[in-house]
Amino acid sequence: MTATWWLMQGEATVGELRQYGVDQPVFLCHFTPGPAWEKARDKFESWSALRGPDPDGSRTAQVIRSIMDLELQLVPADGSPPMALFTECILRIDGHTARLRY
Repeated sequence: MTATWWLMQGEATVGELRQYGVDQPVFLCHFTPGPAWEKARDKFESWSALRGPDPDGSRTAQVIRSIMDLELQLVPADGSPPMALFTECILRIDGHTARLRY
């Protein structure tokens, strides 16, 4: 069984995620950008580019906060309740792939 989610910012579609595998505890997904992707793209690219030591977690926190400020939600295609990013799920997008944990 594969799942599909829409990444939304209010009524705007940021993208679509289609599960293709599982690497417990993460769902592996193909990501297709939507019309509102450009508003979020640089935030996810910044998180993807984060490398090296971050002893106090401040660099990671800054990047995640910028994504949280977008108030994105994942809306499951199966009609389940939407999930707010970083309060109910964690989503990393790198190009056309995504890793989702909830």
